[in-house]
Amino acid sequence: MDELHTALDPQAFAVELDAVLRAALERLREAKPPTGPQVGVRDLLFLALKAEIEAVEEAAMWLAGERDHELKLALARQCGDEARHYRLVAERLGELGADLSSFDPLAGGHSPMFRYLKTLEGPAERIAAGPFAREALAVVRNQAFADYCEAHGDLATARLYREVIGPDEAFHHDLGRRMLQKFARTAEDQERARRAVARTLQIAEEIQEIARLKQGISHAPGC
Repeated sequence: MDELHTALDPQAFAVELDAVLRAALERLREAKPPTGPQVGVRDLLFLALKAEIEAVEEAAMWLAGERDHELKLALARQCGDEARHYRLVAERLGELGADLSSFDPLAGGHSPMFRYLKTLEGPAERIAAGPFAREALAVVRNQAFADYCEAHGDLATARLYREVIGPDEAFHHDLGRRMLQKFARTAEDQERARRAVARTLQIAEEIQEIARLKQGISHAPGC
């Protein structure tokens, strides 16, 4: 590992990562939409199902081996929330006329984001990448998706994301920020957390750019 920074006070470290996160989220907000036709709300909800099932798996694979009871319960809460989101999105798709009887959200394999998260080992880097960074991304994307749904006349889906899914993701992010202050206290753990946040944000920007250019997607929801 490269030379480490001096360990910061946990609160000061959280403030540092907040600044990194805000800058990346601003870049994502300002990304120009594709010039061609956009994917419709129903198709975006199918993408949401994959994101939600991956979020369930992410929390589940981490909580199984976690010994700290507070973090284990936080991950269990997230796992349950994401499973509920999956069911709610599936129900909304049904209301929109979609047939999910043979749908497999992971038929195309896991996303690059999930594959990266699966490689993380310690609680500091897992919290930094997952609940802290990934859930913050979800908050921004869900806000944009709700606006997109409303602009296209789908008020029910907009309400689902504004009143249920969005607040849950904000809670996960806030919980991740608090947990990060507990587990990222040494110089080594803080450096691992920095790298995890940076890589998570990099993957998110790469995924958004690929979707924007190749699939006409600029308002996909998060998880």
